[in-house]
Amino acid sequence: MFFSIHPAVNSAYTKAPVPAASMPESSPFPTVGSPSVSKASTDNRTQKAESKGECQTCKERKYIDGSNEGNVSFKTPGHIAPESSAGVVLSHENEHVANAKREGNKPGNELVSANVSLKIAICPECGRSYVAGGTTRTTIKYGDSAYDKNKKASDLNALLGSNIDITL
Repeated sequence: MFFSIHPAVNSAYTKAPVPAASMPESSPFPTVGSPSVSKASTDNRTQKAESKGECQTCKERKYIDGSNEGNVSFKTPGHIAPESSAGVVLSHENEHVANAKREGNKPGNELVSANVSLKIAICPECGRSYVAGGTTRTTIKYGDSAYDKNKKASDLNALLGSNIDITL
């Protein structure tokens, strides 16, 4: 299963600067002090974001769930403030994990794994970092009842052809 929540409004994402001490010498990402990202411009954007509150881009950013589960939040687009986006998106992704646990606890089923990842972005207008979305990946081993066999066959039909490996 694959579920994700993502901003409903497209915006330009840029990579966040990574501290130079944690990067190898040949890293393709700019660091503070490099020609492409100066400390002064980073400080100015941060001060601007803190003094003005949310910029227009942050105010208009909405999140929506892209899964087929009807019992999770953000089925309709909703706003999340940048400073609380990590907690809200993580909470939403944990709803998917709870659903997977419930499915995995049914007789004959086994929840093999559930992984949550969050995507971080930087607002191009104010420079504030926020969680741009999240993804939950789960693996469930189904039992051998007639229903489970039909479920497996249905899952197989959905996956057939999604990955093609051709050797010439």
